[in-house]
Amino acid sequence: MLLSRRQLLRATAAATVLAPTLASTLSSCAAPEDVPQVGFGTPLPVPPLAESRLDGGVRVFSLAPQAGKHEFVPGKPADSMGYNGSYLGPTLRAARGERVRIDIRNQLGDPTTVHFHGMRLPAADDGGPHLAIEPGATGSPAWTIDQPAATLWYHPHPHGSTEKQLSLGLVGLFVIDDDQSPGGLPHAYGVDDFPLIVQDRRLDANGQLTFDSSGNSLGTLGSSIAANGVLGATLAVTTQRVRLRLLNASGGRWFNFGFADGRTFHVVASDGGLLAAPVPVTRVQLSPAERAEIVVSMAPGESVMLRSFAPELGSVNPADAFGGGRDFDVVRLDAAATLAPSPALPAAFAVIPALEVSGAHIRSFTLNGRNINNHTVDMNRVDEIVKKGSTEVWLVDNTNAYQHNFHVHGVQFQLLDVNGTPPPAHVRGWKDTIPLLPGDRSRIAMRMPAYADAKVPYMYHCHVVTHEDQGMMGQYLVTEDGTGPSSLSMEGMQH
Repeated sequence: MLLSRRQLLRATAAATVLAPTLASTLSSCAAPEDVPQVGFGTPLPVPPLAESRLDGGVRVFSLAPQAGKHEFVPGKPADSMGYNGSYLGPTLRAARGERVRIDIRNQLGDPTTVHFHGMRLPAADDGGPHLAIEPGATGSPAWTIDQPAATLWYHPHPHGSTEKQLSLGLVGLFVIDDDQSPGGLPHAYGVDDFPLIVQDRRLDANGQLTFDSSGNSLGTLGSSIAANGVLGATLAVTTQRVRLRLLNASGGRWFNFGFADGRTFHVVASDGGLLAAPVPVTRVQLSPAERAEIVVSMAPGESVMLRSFAPELGSVNPADAFGGGRDFDVVRLDAAATLAPSPALPAAFAVIPALEVSGAHIRSFTLNGRNINNHTVDMNRVDEIVKKGSTEVWLVDNTNAYQHNFHVHGVQFQLLDVNGTPPPAHVRGWKDTIPLLPGDRSRIAMRMPAYADAKVPYMYHCHVVTHEDQGMMGQYLVTEDGTGPSSLSMEGMQH
């Protein structure tokens, strides 16, 4: 991609603000991609539901992270990674109240972890960077699911190499069901309820995935968009309404989803579960790791493109050098000539009680460069200690001239406000990741994990994965009384 004169002028005007990072970012953004143009017509693959077995009342899944080959461009197999296959992973599905165990065998040549993103579970089972599984070794995290129906996901979290492993394809969904979900929502997996794992891909002339995070502000930004691992995918719609479980599984790119004809659709769930009611929108913007469940209505015989419009990045300038300024077609929805009827959406979904924050402990986190509160991560340092089950309010500030986001392990939280303003209705449910544009201050409220462990921490970090790899993380311990050690021992912490 060659930069136009206008883009170069905009870059020059911004140089005083962005001097530490702009040159490397523009260099990476301008790196050539020579990929054959892909037309839409390849059927959208649906990740299979993972097989499981019951062992003494425990639902057991098996995952094997492994290397493989995957064709983004027909006839040009690319090096890849996947769980139980060559690319991506099966959808794990379990119900609230179930005891689950995930037997993981690392078939890669490097250490890895499996982090269950958005899950409320003990720190020792969370799959953070301390819990490495060595090549050929196994791990078996186990916990009881105790949270509402939601679309969560799992991915690697090895410190320093998360971007590489995630970019090569180690991504899968974890869907939680419960008996409180209302009727009327599309719910037949692969029929009217579809997972949609969206990733930007940088591909060279040989169809190979390429990435380079050295000094780059957002990591690799690709201009090829894959949905469930396919470029130019089409979804054959057979019902009047379809539910799309959107996951932004990119390393650094923001997506601003909508339909090419500008139609209204409904957001029904955020990261951690159903909203209080369906919210009509024409756009839903997701930073890396965020999810949204949407329901769209279709007419017989019509086709419409799900598109990512140029994201709204606030004061980021030049936006095109930081993952903005461009539209991307994602998936084309093709409706059959005759559609099976779908019930009307319910007027109300979940009851989401507001957390009582009047006496909550308040903590502050400032994101700047590649650090949080002027520290990069030290795996032996405890940054925060919280009391088991307590309610806290965290103030999160982005003081950079470009965007970050913020993810907290082990909890789902509520976004109270952004720059003092209540958030839009479609993000007033449970969240585990929030975007932070330049100058943003967000307040989030959460009930801290119910699992005390004075030895194994949970993480919080920017989910632009190159920032994470470069140390933009902190860690917190949960203890019975909110006191504990200021340092940790890594010995014996691996699975």
